[in-house]
Amino acid sequence: MERSPVPPYRRIVAEIRRRIDAGELAAGDRVPSTRRITQEWGVAMATATKVLTTLRQEGLVRAVPGVGTVVADTGARTGGEPAARPRGNAGSRGGRQPFPPGHGQTPDTLQAPGPAQPPALSRDRIVRAGVRIADAEGLRALSMRRVAAEFGASSMALYRHVTNKEELVLLMADSTFAEIELPDPAPRHWRARMEAGARLQWKLYQRHPWVAQYLSLTRPQPMPHAMAVIEWTVGAVTWCDPLTKLRLALTLLNHVRGTAASLEEDLEAEQHTGMDQEQWMASLEPEYERILKSGSFPMYAGINDADDAGTLQLDAMFEFGMTRLLDGYEVFIESRQNRPAH
Repeated sequence: MERSPVPPYRRIVAEIRRRIDAGELAAGDRVPSTRRITQEWGVAMATATKVLTTLRQEGLVRAVPGVGTVVADTGARTGGEPAARPRGNAGSRGGRQPFPPGHGQTPDTLQAPGPAQPPALSRDRIVRAGVRIADAEGLRALSMRRVAAEFGASSMALYRHVTNKEELVLLMADSTFAEIELPDPAPRHWRARMEAGARLQWKLYQRHPWVAQYLSLTRPQPMPHAMAVIEWTVGAVTWCDPLTKLRLALTLLNHVRGTAASLEEDLEAEQHTGMDQEQWMASLEPEYERILKSGSFPMYAGINDADDAGTLQLDAMFEFGMTRLLDGYEVFIESRQNRPAH
């Protein structure tokens, strides 16, 4: 009789347990977050959530407010194999001393290793750490204390490099736009250039979902790298004044940003419910069928399964909206070009 395949969450639990047992993750170290698990192992958020739940049930990890999920102290564990003892001459293995008396070691040479020195802080390193945290756990999980924990430092140590959390997030967001490599040579036609700029922004928000929610059109943040991307996007528009160019750029930006804001929302919802989008829609299918049978919603009822494929996928919504916007821009251009001269 063939054995049933090991569920993916069990394989991931076993790997994280191995890292703990091998001493790669020590007590107090952060374990991979749900987002990090989905990225590293390519599984759904529901699976990643089940991994951390299982590790907590086994007593291998514990949640620390403001920090995340960390390896539990050895005494708190209730399941799995015992963790390996710390490495180094200061500990013992198998109940035996690493250097028996008279084995060439004297009290002067038996010195315990000093504490590991935390990595040197700098504004650039702090910003990069903040981006990693926001990418893995969302902007809501970010705090000065959380970033400081990445360096084994106190929150106060960060304030020598950044004024406050608001400045840190501003620097983080602008640094993500610095990742964008603008094509050189750039497309010469205005529509091709604006389409390229929109796609570059869309890919940015897919890598860093929190950035779309952070940006504001009514209270724009001073971000030179972001401004450079917008300037490039409308660089081939030569048939209108600067204010109109800016409005065209921001209207397109607002479509990309508004659609991308759902990336972060969907990740948070998946983490909260344990269901991906497809599973969530399937759970509500009976309720939708009941509503549609009332006959009050002919538009929804007229959509068949083939039409529905990809309807709520954000990539499809981005493409549809961008194309319709640029179609409208062409009409706008023609109307201005055909306007009689005074």
